[in-house]
Amino acid sequence: MYQLAVKRDFVAQHFLIGGDWGPENFWHSHHYVLELVLEGATLDQHGYLVDIVDVEEKLNAQVAYYKDKTLNDLPEFAGLNPSIEHFCRIVCEKLAAEIEAPTIGRFIVKIWENDIAWASFSVTR
Repeated sequence: MYQLAVKRDFVAQHFLIGGDWGPENFWHSHHYVLELVLEGATLDQHGYLVDIVDVEEKLNAQVAYYKDKTLNDLPEFAGLNPSIEHFCRIVCEKLAAEIEAPTIGRFIVKIWENDIAWASFSVTR
């Protein structure tokens, strides 16, 4: 299985809802690191899993959308606790819908909230 990964970092804000999460209940920032891993069993006619330039453009657009925003204010988080788990799913589903490459069988998004905590979500085609 081939894998290709690209990552970006950005700052965004959120506050958790629906429980007593201590300081996390209050508006605060995180320096997120978003890693996209693409997997596939075959390469294209050029020997690539995917056009990395296209992947970087799509990833940059996602990062630009979330950068310096409060996740709670965004429509995709309406009614959701803006956890990194939900964040991973939302970003992964968006990227899987935007990146068109017949060689990709699985999309994995991992988001680090800090140096020790991350979550991931995957979509299989």
